Amino acid sequence: MPKRILQGVVTSDKNEQTITVLVERRFKHPLLQKTVRKSKKYRAHDEHNTFKVGQTVRIEECAPISKTKRWTVVVGA
Repeated sequence: MPKRILQGVVTSDKNEQTITVLVERRFKHPLLQKTVRKSKKYRAHDEHNTFKVGQTVRIEECAPISKTKRWTVVVGA
């Protein structure tokens, strides 16, 4: 099964080797036909602490690294 890749904005880099990424998705409401924006935060593994707040990054699904981390940073977008 292919690994999911998401794109989002870094909202926090305070933890060692971890960043928080806000991923926003847009879709049309099935009944109202209005465009809806939903967002979710993911914690991703950043090996060398290279990414800072405000940067756009791509994250990829991986095996669990800790209690909350299941994503790794692929590359800055």
